[in-house]
Amino acid sequence: MTDSTPLTLLSSALADVVARTAPSVVSVHSHRARATGFAWKPGLIVTADEALADEGEVEIGLADGSRVAATIAGRDHTTDIALLRTEASVAPVKLASTVPPLGGLSIVVATHRETPSAALGMVSASGKGWRSLRGGDIDARIELDVRLRDSQQGGLALDASGDAFGMAVLGPRRVLVIPTATIERVAPQLEARGRIARGYLGLGLQPVRLDDGVGAMVMSVDKAGPSAAAGIRQGDVIVAVNDQKLSGVRALSRTLGPSSVGAVVEVAARRGGEPVSFKVTVGERPEA
Repeated sequence: MTDSTPLTLLSSALADVVARTAPSVVSVHSHRARATGFAWKPGLIVTADEALADEGEVEIGLADGSRVAATIAGRDHTTDIALLRTEASVAPVKLASTVPPLGGLSIVVATHRETPSAALGMVSASGKGWRSLRGGDIDARIELDVRLRDSQQGGLALDASGDAFGMAVLGPRRVLVIPTATIERVAPQLEARGRIARGYLGLGLQPVRLDDGVGAMVMSVDKAGPSAAAGIRQGDVIVAVNDQKLSGVRALSRTLGPSSVGAVVEVAARRGGEPVSFKVTVGERPEA
């Protein structure tokens, strides 16, 4: 019998962490797409929206090798979170509220080719909340120095203690973690409504350069939308919202998060070169 070394102790500890978490992790199959998911609540699986096909049937693969049907309970493209509903019995995982420190070890427990998989890395970036390119609010920036396959998207990111602090996804040139705080904020809304409410002005906008800054020309108006009701017309040029000069069309779109629905905003514009203003009650973006 050989004495335990620091490396063998570390190896055993990591293996124990993976073994405890693996029963809560499943493979996700949807129209040629493969991903990973984990049990958030009994009968509800969280997975990466980006890895989920837009159409076709969905199945989840269980630890015993069997597959069972699942349905999409809801999905949010902006935060990369999708929620699946299934009758299969999968033990839910307990999500931790802590964010691991920069340089801390991290294990991603996922699936590959329908079998459990694990990848070891470290937290390479850790910072404050940020907004995704699609306009979703992510509660903390966490990047991992770890290599993941496409099928491992949606896997659980664990810290050195084995606590799950989020879901690993593939971002541009890096592995990102959608943190627990974001999952716990978005998943209940997907369970209840199937979608996340987003603000809606009912305008098609085109950026234009002005002598004193940037504007957004109204190219189209939804006749049933809130801007039409407020009197905004095609050809108007929006220059400010709530006394804040417009910095771009994308910046305006990013202000239309869930909390904006129902808010009244003051829109300053120019019509034929003359200043005009409107009070617009932000609506809820209709489903596509």
